[in-house]
Amino acid sequence: MTITNENKRCYVIGDIHGRLDLLDQLITKINRNAKEYGGECLTVTLGDYIDRGPNSRGVLDRLLSNPFPGPYIALKGNHEALLETFLVDPASGSYWRKLGGLETLHSFGVPVRRLMVDQNYEQAAGQLRASLSPAHSKFLASLRKSLTFGQYFLCHAGVRPGVSLEHQRTEDLLWIRDEFLDSRADFGKVVVHGHTPVVEPESLPNRINIDTGAFATGRLTCVVLDGERRQFIST
Repeated sequence: MTITNENKRCYVIGDIHGRLDLLDQLITKINRNAKEYGGECLTVTLGDYIDRGPNSRGVLDRLLSNPFPGPYIALKGNHEALLETFLVDPASGSYWRKLGGLETLHSFGVPVRRLMVDQNYEQAAGQLRASLSPAHSKFLASLRKSLTFGQYFLCHAGVRPGVSLEHQRTEDLLWIRDEFLDSRADFGKVVVHGHTPVVEPESLPNRINIDTGAFATGRLTCVVLDGERRQFIST
């Protein structure tokens, strides 16, 4: 999807990972900033709404109601892909639980004691499926893989160097790290991403990383894209 109005301000939020408390703080700051600057604006979240933090369900509930000052587009992260895989292949829970899946299941009221000893995945998948509301399922199904906004290309993890933005694989958009992070190539647009936690937001000529490890650091970051201007807002 491409947003053609390059004069519209865009608020891009990094990996939330179940930290509803930080998301609510950032929503307040974004609404205040939008009121101060005025004009049309768009908000985009880069995925990884769930896992690791304590309130994955609460994060989804907040986002599906669009609490932002203008239109809102949600992108998909690798952790949403892990949840989807678990629902169709419960055995994958053995891997997902090591990446924060237990916290997500707990937030949806699914007992996790037996999962902690690598048991009971089939039952847990059924319980999670029953706990997801139609609104949750609709939100997860609506997640986009990427978005072009003027001179920026937004995705969760990054892009594979040497491959045009139009032909990027979903696996790379959700999971890539070293090949992308180590590249100094011009990707055609500035890639705005999360996925790999950093102490401070990275603003480089070819990419902007806004994953500041919210679940562990208490710092959730948003970059405000306004033409050539880049501004960071954090909790």
